[in-house]
Amino acid sequence: MPTTHPLPAPVARRGHFAVVDPATGEAFDEAPDRRPDELDAVVGRAHAAWRGWRSDPAARTAALRAAADAVEAAGGDLAPLLTREQGKPLAESHAEVARTAARLRYFAELEPGSQPIADGRPVRGEIRWRPIGPVAAIVPWNFPLQLASAKFAPALAAGNTVVLKPSPHTPLATRLLGSVVAAALPEDVLTVVTGREPLGARLAAHPGIRHVTFTGSVPTGRAVAERAAASLARITLELGGNDAAILLDDVDVEAVADRLFWAAFRNCGQVCMAVKRVYVPARLHPAVVEALAERARSAVVGPGLEPGTRIGPVNNAEQLARVRRYTDRALADGARAAAGGHRLDGPGYFFAPTILTDVPADSPVVTEEQFGPVLPVLPYGSVDEAVEAANGTGFGLGGSVWGTDLDRAEAVADRLECGTAWLNHHAELSLAQPFAGVKDSGVGVAGGPWGLYGNLQPFVVHRPREA
Repeated sequence: MPTTHPLPAPVARRGHFAVVDPATGEAFDEAPDRRPDELDAVVGRAHAAWRGWRSDPAARTAALRAAADAVEAAGGDLAPLLTREQGKPLAESHAEVARTAARLRYFAELEPGSQPIADGRPVRGEIRWRPIGPVAAIVPWNFPLQLASAKFAPALAAGNTVVLKPSPHTPLATRLLGSVVAAALPEDVLTVVTGREPLGARLAAHPGIRHVTFTGSVPTGRAVAERAAASLARITLELGGNDAAILLDDVDVEAVADRLFWAAFRNCGQVCMAVKRVYVPARLHPAVVEALAERARSAVVGPGLEPGTRIGPVNNAEQLARVRRYTDRALADGARAAAGGHRLDGPGYFFAPTILTDVPADSPVVTEEQFGPVLPVLPYGSVDEAVEAANGTGFGLGGSVWGTDLDRAEAVADRLECGTAWLNHHAELSLAQPFAGVKDSGVGVAGGPWGLYGNLQPFVVHRPREA
């Protein structure tokens, strides 16, 4: 996941910070820089609003449906603003808005059910579910709207209130989304606060917050967990990924090359569950490298608002420096760029779509999360070797296996140490499925009913059985 850094401060009014267009590298707007000491009032209002919001499930359902309609209606404003501050192609921004509305509708229809306890005792026990209180949602810059809704939609549907903090790299579309959704809700049920650190750290540690849900890098996630522990708040952490794709020896290279390429390069590779390493049988390695390199060389790179753009810029200067550092290190250690391998000339944070071959297995571009438009392709001798390499990092978010014999591919996928595995595709998620990582990739479960119940507390009632 993206690293968290304070923004440099181009010209902005006092009490605000500048927002940079990654396609130009220049500031184009600003957002309020909220002071950490303002959080007491914000969380206090969220707690007061919780009393009414939690008490009327039917009203919550109606409000979330109305919010979904409002998000769709605002798509013409939300999508271009998202592209301007994040960099992704406009079509992808429209898809993100649509996904945000769909998630609100999905959770609007979920209701926690009571459950009897059948244990043979002479009392009747029943499990009911209660909301837990104000939730802090802290989101990164790669999918600002989609990841915000992944946190606030289940929390709101469960009867909690939410304080949402976007990344300082992408605050504008989230502020607009917050105002659109909040207009359909009672006052202070959803509040967006923008600002640079230590705002997020103070929010995670606030004693009035009962659940902290965070998406971002592993180091920052650990820090969030430490701060939330001070008030014993519940935590849900979706952290880094270094997903491996294993191609088997019966794979049809040309049939899967497009899917494999875009599984790695969508959103300029800035996807937690993107393919970030490819393992290929040695005899197929040259063909796979060339198929991916051909697509990298022909992909249209440019500003996201320009028609025809398929790959936009890296979102920010710090992340561009990380991508360059990992690529340069790999090339210095003997890797070869079959395509790309360099920053593109001109303004903005553009990096050429890069396919690396002859990469040392211990290169950081293989073992760590590069989070950019760079893909190492590594040969293997046996499937056991490939599985061992795929599992050989501290990450465990997703993985995929590609081949013609689906039973065989599924047997290999079952050996991957990750939360989600795909066959012949990658990083496609259903709103109804659980989403969780293993190892350093996360704590807790989001998505589907699991995401709803993650925002609820069981409440057990016992009563004597009637004679």
